[in-house]
Amino acid sequence: MLNFICIGAQKSGTTWLHATLSRHPSIAFPGGKEVHYWDAHLAKGISWYKELFLDDSHCNGDITPAYAILPVDVIRQMHANFPSIPFIYLVRNPIERAWSAARMAVLRAEMSYPEASDQWFIDHFRSASSLSRGDYAKCLENWFSVYPRERFLIARYEDVFREPIIFANKALRHIGLGAFFTEADQDVLAEPVFEGPGYALRPALLEVLLDLYADRIDALSNLLGEDFSAWKEIQPCPR
Repeated sequence: MLNFICIGAQKSGTTWLHATLSRHPSIAFPGGKEVHYWDAHLAKGISWYKELFLDDSHCNGDITPAYAILPVDVIRQMHANFPSIPFIYLVRNPIERAWSAARMAVLRAEMSYPEASDQWFIDHFRSASSLSRGDYAKCLENWFSVYPRERFLIARYEDVFREPIIFANKALRHIGLGAFFTEADQDVLAEPVFEGPGYALRPALLEVLLDLYADRIDALSNLLGEDFSAWKEIQPCPR
């Protein structure tokens, strides 16, 4: 059966999470890291999805960042089939997330970083896809309208990589397993996985991103009752 789902966010450490949890002998991802059933393959039918996870000898997971932006009607379909499943949601400073996603898009467009103009990046930042993926409060409001808040382990990207062992074991407990990782795993867990090219965020682009996300950062603070204001103090940096 399917035991847990990570819904994102894109460019927020989900590849690291997949690699880390895959080190646990009791965890499996029989559909691969990103199954994309709920956002792209609903036509295959729920039986197809459930059959991926028939092996009950493991704690089976699906890590698909695109699920974060699912519409409420699809989340309701998920709830009808998996009403008690636990979720993991990693959130990264949305300014950094948007910049990381845009850099990846440059490569997919078969361009080099110097070839991409400021306007090219700005258009990408303002695209519906990029904005929705970085609007964590809106994403969570949709999910919380269907699933109770306590079903979600929500963690900040910076906290995950500052204390990877603590977070990894917290994630294990959230999905129903006991602590597994020890200090002996520190070096391995501290390594970035699939890290993109590091190019400094141009100051002019930072201004655009701050304008796009300041209110969205405040909305997340209000929703979760946590202070995310430090995200608005970001400086141009290569990561």
